[in-house]
Amino acid sequence: MDYPKMVNPQGKPVEHGVILKVVSTNICGSDQHMVRGRTTAPQGLVLGHEITGEIIEKGKDVEYLELGDLVTVPFNVACGRCRTCREQQTGVCLNVNASRPGGAYGYVDMGGWVGGQAQFVMVPYADFNLIRFPDKARALEKIKDLTMLSDILPTGFHGAVCAGVGVGSTVYVAGAGPVGLAAAASAHLLGAAVVMIGDINPERLKHAKSVGFEPIDLTKSDKLDELIAAVIGVPEVDASIDAVGFEARGHGAQHVTEAPATVLNSLMAITRAGGAIGIPGLYVTEDPGATDEAAKQGNLRMRFGLGWAKSHRFFTGQTPVLRYNRQLMQAILHDRLPIAKIVNATVISLDEAVRGYHEFDTGVARKFVIDPHGLLKKAA
Repeated sequence: MDYPKMVNPQGKPVEHGVILKVVSTNICGSDQHMVRGRTTAPQGLVLGHEITGEIIEKGKDVEYLELGDLVTVPFNVACGRCRTCREQQTGVCLNVNASRPGGAYGYVDMGGWVGGQAQFVMVPYADFNLIRFPDKARALEKIKDLTMLSDILPTGFHGAVCAGVGVGSTVYVAGAGPVGLAAAASAHLLGAAVVMIGDINPERLKHAKSVGFEPIDLTKSDKLDELIAAVIGVPEVDASIDAVGFEARGHGAQHVTEAPATVLNSLMAITRAGGAIGIPGLYVTEDPGATDEAAKQGNLRMRFGLGWAKSHRFFTGQTPVLRYNRQLMQAILHDRLPIAKIVNATVISLDEAVRGYHEFDTGVARKFVIDPHGLLKKAA
């Protein structure tokens, strides 16, 4: 079988990389933006930035990893050498993308790195980027949980940390998809007193309630503050998290209408003065599928003056996965965080990926995990 070549997107050989046999690779909500035509992604792009794999080949400059190691791959491609990487800002590495800061596997404008929704994938700067699971057999027993370390779980956790979630916090999460559920689970892990999660999808809201979160049905009213007050008695929260991004829809009677700034505006309205808003939800610089001309260029109609007046802190951008994934790995291995159950991880084969994308796009309350070699079924 032909493995990927150990070369970067410009075709230059790299000896700091490894070839992985993909053990699991997830379908992410941000992949859906490309599939829907809401980005400038070219046809033929191999998708997949959520990767867990086994090392089957390594370059001569790889010192600390061995063939056979089972590893988690941060979705950020990062060099480990530049200023931002040294500051743990691996989401905006300065050396892996010629056109802008930051790289990712199988994603538009992220440097041309080939994605991992495949049987094999090449990972550069392996000693820096990869974390080896210390006990391979034990890791395979929890592989449906550990596969979330590549993106979704650190992304949700980053949103909660940046929103200032702590012991006793009241928290609102916009979006009951997988990232929203991961953010809600992270808020619980950080000590939140109550975590509310809003959506317009009844199946997702039902699932959110079943795993311990307070569902907020956004089809009932366009006044989020009143919906919040009905749960906790006051119309504001200590911390809020945007896990929706630029394809947001309106609230109440307008829930069928796309309104890209709805989430951000509503979070400024309900977050307490001096509070923070974590924004792991994706916003793009170009959206060719937008109905609004301004939104096509990433310009949103935000009530920024409201956030300014309330002294809000806003935290945006790609999650620097390496800042969190080792600690979250330990939380999973020691049964503190059953994330696979929380996001309803559902294993499918690589051949079933198209069906998985279609079902995910309908809003099912599942996180699809692709099993290219049937290894997850063997581990189950």
